[in-house]
Amino acid sequence: MTEAPRHSRSPHIRIGIGGWTYEPWRGVFYPTGLPQRRELEYASRKLSSIEINGTYYGSQKPDSFARWHDETPDDFVFALKGPRFATARRELAGAGASIERFFASGVLMLKDKLGPINWQMPPSKRFDPDDFEAFLKLLPASIEGRAIRHAVEVRHDSFRSPDFVALARRYRVAIVTAGDSSYPQIADASAPFIYARIMGTSESQEQGYSAQALDAWVERVRAWAAGQAPAGLEAVGREPAPGVPRDVFLYVISGFKVSNPAAAMALIERVG
Repeated sequence: MTEAPRHSRSPHIRIGIGGWTYEPWRGVFYPTGLPQRRELEYASRKLSSIEINGTYYGSQKPDSFARWHDETPDDFVFALKGPRFATARRELAGAGASIERFFASGVLMLKDKLGPINWQMPPSKRFDPDDFEAFLKLLPASIEGRAIRHAVEVRHDSFRSPDFVALARRYRVAIVTAGDSSYPQIADASAPFIYARIMGTSESQEQGYSAQALDAWVERVRAWAAGQAPAGLEAVGREPAPGVPRDVFLYVISGFKVSNPAAAMALIERVG
């Protein structure tokens, strides 16, 4: 995988949720009576990004990507989950055909709204340096002239290794930071952007998180965007990443899912 081009501009901070179709959000996040076909239109005007989960389970139609592009504001961005057929396999080096089918399925119809691809590994997948590097080599840096950003979400403790962090940095692939969860936390910056998924919303908090917890995540987001290492997160690399500004993508997922949109909106308001 060759390097994607570097861009000299101010970093973007994008905050959102996983998916937009969830029945318990109706009448809580979505206004009562809002037609289901308008839920993405509504959500995309309250949030700055959404992670599409359906692409993990199967191919979507090109017309769907085109419609999602047209229903959202100009500055909105989608992150996509890469297909499980590429990551839930014994040998990642054999994922080439699945990756090619994914990018041929119509994802480029999102145009400038195509954000990072999250390649989520199953919790049982252990770190095999040679096999993992073979997988990273399969990830295209660009397609049809459009730069593609990649993130890897690993969930086995064997990835808490400086060698894994060094490998991700070599290929400029982001390591997904797992926040407020039981998954291993690897908060090392390894790409020109940060990808975080926070999973600690609670039924006891009106906005999913306490005000103190929301403020802590805002400070981390701002630190990442400024090229700094945030406080309170676990990194494992031997050397810190260069202190350069980075785009930040943060998604509120899992936890008490009913409150995830409220938490995301509270973070957006605080970031300002």
